[in-house]
Amino acid sequence: MSNTSVSIATLTVALVVAVLGTVAPHAEAARAFFIFGDSLVEQGNNNYLATTARADSPPYGIDYPTHQATGRFSNGLNIPDIISEQLGAESTLPYLSPQLTGQKLLVGANFASAGIGILNDTGIQFLNIIRISRQLEFFQQYQQRVSALIGEEKTQRLVNQALVLITLGGNDFVNNYFLPLSLRSRQMSLPDYSRYVISEYRKILMKLYELGARRVLVTGTGPLGCVPAELAMSRSNGQCAEEPQRAAAIFNPQLIEMAQGLNSELGSNIFITANAFEMHMDFITDPQLYGFVTSKVACCGQGPYNGLGFCTLASNLCPNRNIYAFWDPYHPTERANRLIVQQIMSGSSKYMNPMNLSTIMEMDSRT
Repeated sequence: MSNTSVSIATLTVALVVAVLGTVAPHAEAARAFFIFGDSLVEQGNNNYLATTARADSPPYGIDYPTHQATGRFSNGLNIPDIISEQLGAESTLPYLSPQLTGQKLLVGANFASAGIGILNDTGIQFLNIIRISRQLEFFQQYQQRVSALIGEEKTQRLVNQALVLITLGGNDFVNNYFLPLSLRSRQMSLPDYSRYVISEYRKILMKLYELGARRVLVTGTGPLGCVPAELAMSRSNGQCAEEPQRAAAIFNPQLIEMAQGLNSELGSNIFITANAFEMHMDFITDPQLYGFVTSKVACCGQGPYNGLGFCTLASNLCPNRNIYAFWDPYHPTERANRLIVQQIMSGSSKYMNPMNLSTIMEMDSRT
């Protein structure tokens, strides 16, 4: 080989090394994303479980990029997907997915499971679901798996610098307190029950902190009485059902107060609350302003307001999901989810406390 050929080969290798050198640190610096909670944020864990709380058959996923049901309780993308978009990252995989291995682990993971609540007796009718205590155990297991991949120190940094989303609380009312024959409603008044649920939630958030979470987005409950399921069951003539609305009005301010208290105690803004109630009420109160034809009737379902039973191939199905606020009796459409994430990203203090996600990302990019 001539000297010229050797020089070109050496230069080529040097360029490849230089390029790889610039790409690798960036990949390592990409912010991981972890999701805990219920069906509003699940991305398919329940597909791997023997439970009725699943969204792995059509018409779920009708507008997802693959047009396949993925386990998301949506016609398309859900809130974690859209936040990942905003972060410039790929969507997280469900923790139970066999595809979650190797480098995919560094993106983060979704531990959420439909039907669960803050309390262990919430959602017992769904049988085999991943309760929040188990989700936190899986988070510990995840860290052990990543430590084996990149070492303990880098794993701790990845977790500390990650964004965490937790969405809990709605099922503790809808699938517990307000169920017919509920023991909880016989044992406690609604305000006492809400205080108890908040006290249990506090323990969960502290456990997340102990496991290394330092930026935790905590969403409150939406307007529980305004979902199509409640409109169908309450016979309130299309008006939001009073008691579930009262539950949300009690729970959400207590959640914000509790998160603020934790931040004061820890000396840092670890927990960022998102006022999902107000975010939803904007388009529920004035759907036309946001381009919806209705915020009362679900796109997929049956009975009054399409609010009864499950969304299946036998259900009524609207032809244009973009003009419906609700996809099924309980869950928003992808378009409604995008409006919610817009407020999470850039909303005022009416929606985000103490700051929105764009502000957090800007602050963290400087440290």
